[in-house]
Amino acid sequence: MSKGRAARLAPVITMAERAEREAAVQLGRCQGLLSQAQVKLGELEHFRGDYQQQWISEGQRGVSGQWLMNYQRFLTQLETAIGQQRQTVDWHRNNLDKVRELWQQRYARLEGLRKLVQRYREEARLAEDKREQKLLDELAQRLNSGDSD
Repeated sequence: MSKGRAARLAPVITMAERAEREAAVQLGRCQGLLSQAQVKLGELEHFRGDYQQQWISEGQRGVSGQWLMNYQRFLTQLETAIGQQRQTVDWHRNNLDKVRELWQQRYARLEGLRKLVQRYREEARLAEDKREQKLLDELAQRLNSGDSD
């Protein structure tokens, strides 16, 4: 009977495996997107550092008012882009946390189902062992009672 219970769970296990795999793929995608966003943020921050270094170099030689206005305008745009990219990184990080949680739930469900099936199989094996032992005991008893006749 327990073996039948384990077999009846096979489609449920298959569906749980598929759901867990899909969540794992989505988790990988989200990790990749977060990584890309972090790289882009790093590039923007590095560019800002280079641009500020250019200000130091140019400033030592003297700059025109127009150059200074252009520098400040571009630096403001760059700071805005960096701020937006930080928000993008935060969004991807939060999304990754949600997707990771979903994957963990699906993985835990799959493992729970696998343990249940294993328990059912073990129960079936024990029941089969008991049945065989009972048959052997009955056979031995018949043989012993036949010897005494």
